[in-house]
Amino acid sequence: MLPNFFILPGEKTILKSVSGCIRSGELTAIMGPSGAGKSTLLNILTGYKTSGMNGSITINGFERNLSQFGKLSCYIMQDNQLHGNLTVEEAMKVATALKLSSTLSRRHKEEVIQEILETLGLQDHKNTLTSNLSGGQKKRLSIALELVNNPPIMFFDEPTSGLDSSSCFQCITLLKSLSRGGRTIICTIHQPSARLFEMFDHLYTLAEGQCVYQGSIQQLVPFLGSLGLVCPSYHNPASFLIEVACGEYGSHVQTLVKAIQNGKHDVQENKPFPDQVEKLNNEEIVKSQNGSGDCKKTAATLIEVVDTVSDKNSKKRDKLERKNAKAKQALLNEESGMKNRYAISEWTQMWIVLRRALLFSRRDWTLMYLRLFAHILVGFLIGALYYDIGNDGAKVLSNLGFLFFNMLFLMYTSMTITILSFPLEMPVLVKEHFNRWYSLRSYYLAITISDLPFQAVFCVMYASIVYYLTSQPYEMFRFGMFISACLLISFVAQSVGLVVGAAMNVQNGVFLAPVMSVPFLLFSGFFVSFDAIPVYLRWITYLSYIRYGFEGTAIATYGYNRTLLKCNQPYCHFKKPHFTLRELDMVDSRFEVDIIALIIIFLVLRIAAFIFLRWKLMSVR
Repeated sequence: MLPNFFILPGEKTILKSVSGCIRSGELTAIMGPSGAGKSTLLNILTGYKTSGMNGSITINGFERNLSQFGKLSCYIMQDNQLHGNLTVEEAMKVATALKLSSTLSRRHKEEVIQEILETLGLQDHKNTLTSNLSGGQKKRLSIALELVNNPPIMFFDEPTSGLDSSSCFQCITLLKSLSRGGRTIICTIHQPSARLFEMFDHLYTLAEGQCVYQGSIQQLVPFLGSLGLVCPSYHNPASFLIEVACGEYGSHVQTLVKAIQNGKHDVQENKPFPDQVEKLNNEEIVKSQNGSGDCKKTAATLIEVVDTVSDKNSKKRDKLERKNAKAKQALLNEESGMKNRYAISEWTQMWIVLRRALLFSRRDWTLMYLRLFAHILVGFLIGALYYDIGNDGAKVLSNLGFLFFNMLFLMYTSMTITILSFPLEMPVLVKEHFNRWYSLRSYYLAITISDLPFQAVFCVMYASIVYYLTSQPYEMFRFGMFISACLLISFVAQSVGLVVGAAMNVQNGVFLAPVMSVPFLLFSGFFVSFDAIPVYLRWITYLSYIRYGFEGTAIATYGYNRTLLKCNQPYCHFKKPHFTLRELDMVDSRFEVDIIALIIIFLVLRIAAFIFLRWKLMSVR
């Protein structure tokens, strides 16, 4: 690779015309002080950031095709974005199902999983939930998930962050073994220990958005010494370089940038130091800048698909290589021009993600069992509070309050749980979607479908309890209408939660969603009848899904020529159900219109949630 670019995001230049080259088969570290531009450079190299920059990134002298490059690379981010409700083996099975071709047999995929887990030391933890893994184990699992399809280029953002010294050493040792298999391994690292620093093959250092060193680890100290910057004995060269870059020994950044030609010069063994660079003829300098000198590698070397085991176990490596022959050929075919963005069809992706989402729900206490308990408890509480009032003409107003509270409870329970849970999925979605596990359409369709059955069951249980205890009319068609209105209100409120969760973070969503629901509640027809609303505000009632739900349950309860209600008082104004509907200005309302309106609002909100999710996915990058 030969990146040569600069970034102009707004008014601040983060990287300033830096250049460089990275070789296959080497473990490369991108290092520098905080704010030097390490993460920005890594995001550009991975293709995670594509806007706000100028320049070029070439592979073997050819301009990088981002679509094809995405099939050959993976980006393992600093935080271990894993689903805590899956075991290690289950997570690997999902990864193989999504990242390997559906033409491969199940047995083959299981053998790949077995080999990777044994190589990374996770075999004994395959039945452990990922939430119970240690930091080092989570890091290894993150790597294992991406090794499934043998990417020849791997990027790591601070792979040792949050790990102890032993786990750091194990992690870097693993990356070293992966690079020895022929992969190109690139990672950012803040300030490694001397022991870790010596394990890297190649170093690229930034300071103030410019390259101050590029070359082998062994040549760093002699390079600095040639510029009069002598590293003290028994001092960590990595720490010394960072101290120089921070100005602790004076202002030497520009001197280093000039000596290394801002990344165009690569310091290797048996190569001239900066004081000898001027003696090179112009032809040699141009050759180096064009990637035909030190940086040149054959295409076969760079895109070679290698196995997932270390060189220390050649028998396992040879065995896995034979088993992965089909996967390697598929990857090479993709690189040479296949148009398929993903290994499997979007329909298959949807079913895999759907099964995973259903498994999450089953194991999530808050999402499943606490919600179930809340619906049953509140159902019996409301049933006890409004017990046997549904057929009492003297308590019609209280019954209307019950119908309205139904809508309120179903709205908030469905909406809040989605607002709380959906944004937490974003980090995992960003990682998996960027690494081409699945398309956004497949993911969204799966999570849209996954919670509908559970929400429907909870809603039906709650509505059945309160309907019976409050003595609403025991007629099957009325009960069906009541349940239908309740279900649609629940689904629409869930859609509102998806829109808010996709557009905002948890803190803003939890506050703004109830606030934004206030107008819908005010114009629901319970507090103010339609005729009493000012003409210039009546349009809001047509947007209020609470109005359609309340109107639908009211019609189901008091419409369709219901017989007279019982009444123990001398005079009951609402003994005739028709009077109740007239008071609510619902005489001419139709239940079918309410249902159709709720379905339309449901579909519009689901589409809006997808649009916001796509926008959010692009904005975080």
